[in-house]
Amino acid sequence: MAQQGAALQNYNTELVKCFEELCSKRDELNMQIVKQEREKVKLQNDIRLLTEKLCVVNESLACKLAARNDFNRTITETEAAYMKILESSQTLLNVLKKEAGNLRKSADQRGYSKMTLHRE
Repeated sequence: MAQQGAALQNYNTELVKCFEELCSKRDELNMQIVKQEREKVKLQNDIRLLTEKLCVVNESLACKLAARNDFNRTITETEAAYMKILESSQTLLNVLKKEAGNLRKSADQRGYSKMTLHRE
């Protein structure tokens, strides 16, 4: 019976040792869980802050894109108006040259010389 008591004592010692190891592993795992939960909270806060910042950037970008579109429209309209002015100027110049030529021909036919037209 002494042998059985000694065996029982050994089993009990081993059982306590295994139990303490399990508790130690649980405590270690619990510390890792707490650490990861803190990291999760931090990451969630970072995501919230970045999401807010992204909203601000998107709003600013939308305003700037709209302004750029306004600039592009104004530039296009101005270029078109300027081209019309150039075309009108060219047409006016052509008409003026034609009329000046007609006036010269008419003056030449009437016998006026260039000198007569430019009196002092």
